[in-house]
Amino acid sequence: MNPSSTSPSQQKKAVLVTGAAKRLGREIALQFARQGWDIAVHYGRSEQEAAQTVQEIQDLGVKAQAFQADLANEASTKDLFLAASKAFPNLACLVNSASIFEYDRANSKTPLTGKSLQDHMQVNLTAPILLSQLMFEYQKNKTNKLEIIPAVIQLLDQKLINLNPDYLSYTLSKAALLSSVELLAMDFAPHLRVVGLAPGISLPSGDQTHDGFSKAHQMTPLGKSSTPADIEKAAVFLADSGAITGTTLYVDGGQHLLPSSRDVMFKTH
Repeated sequence: MNPSSTSPSQQKKAVLVTGAAKRLGREIALQFARQGWDIAVHYGRSEQEAAQTVQEIQDLGVKAQAFQADLANEASTKDLFLAASKAFPNLACLVNSASIFEYDRANSKTPLTGKSLQDHMQVNLTAPILLSQLMFEYQKNKTNKLEIIPAVIQLLDQKLINLNPDYLSYTLSKAALLSSVELLAMDFAPHLRVVGLAPGISLPSGDQTHDGFSKAHQMTPLGKSSTPADIEKAAVFLADSGAITGTTLYVDGGQHLLPSSRDVMFKTH
């Protein structure tokens, strides 16, 4: 078939994944690549890891390119989307995976500070909203519409419906992002879907030991929480599910069903 006669629905779709150099962002990017998507790999400071992720994706036979951006900077965030959408004109999904996760708690030796809250809000809330708005404008103005309505996937956290006071700045920033899922879905329809994806404890955090993580991972009704494979498969499912918008999928082994007064990582030391 002549490439010029390929319909939009037959063209290879692309996804921009923020924080795709490491951890869950990397696993999500690789799973999209396994399903035939081209990948725009965003990274902040992890240039070497981003290059490795790009190479692994290219080895799967799809296109990949790395884009550096400081998500704490509004201009840099906007430049990221412009560069990614130019390099991948068939952009059909945005996964906002990048986040900062630093400890504070109001009643502790490390209470919330204005700077801590602002830092978390900038990266965990403002940047995803800015990128989502840019994705909406991009899709609204496209003449070649895709068969499945494109999506923004906001990475959230099961603790948002199982609250505890640990990681206060992080929790507040993610709670605001959770609220944005419904608001943006209403505003961006019918051009763009917005969905939340809330993992349970999927990878070790901070100074958590392997043994501590293993114990924490089993503290769910199903006897295990989410794995990176569970999260990456759910992300691709949401991207391919054209009737899902304005809702959040909790993929956590039922972890949110067990109330806890502490973050689970503190119960396993």
